[in-house]
Amino acid sequence: MAEAAFVHEIDITTSPQRLWTALTAGTLTRFYWFDLRIESDWRVGSPVALYDGASDVLVAEGPIEESTPVRRLCYGLRQHPADGGPAEQPYGRVAFDLAPRDDGRVRLRLTHDRFAGPDEEAAWAARWTAVLANLRAFLEGERLPVTEPPAGLRPVPVVPATVSAITSTAPPARVRAAVPQP
Repeated sequence: MAEAAFVHEIDITTSPQRLWTALTAGTLTRFYWFDLRIESDWRVGSPVALYDGASDVLVAEGPIEESTPVRRLCYGLRQHPADGGPAEQPYGRVAFDLAPRDDGRVRLRLTHDRFAGPDEEAAWAARWTAVLANLRAFLEGERLPVTEPPAGLRPVPVVPATVSAITSTAPPARVRAAVPQP
């Protein structure tokens, strides 16, 4: 039997460098990933961590498995319990493949596999669909289509009003300017 996997492809009007930066800069992930901040040095074997906003509350973590800038990023990922206890489930695997197209867009293929249980695939599918829709809108300077995180995305049950204000509109020009232009 084949291993369960969630695969989602989107085309984004951007450059591979801008997309890579948006995937790897914690100051930017906060705008489209429901205030989650990603941190790593992006070297194979190094840790990657997702934090709740500007805090040091660890939401998820894992090891970098592959990192080829502007082409492929792959890391293990497991959520941490909201009570701060140790994470006991195995690492899932998340891979981002970036492929430039001739029309000025980049095809982003996300593959998430190695799920801990049978219900996890559907839950992550809902989460990733929302995050990727917001990522595309963020990079294309549009209003973010999903303003509330899908169930289970974060241990915090409600998005603070300040974050809702940020994510319910197009990213401010100063934030879009922080992403390298093609």
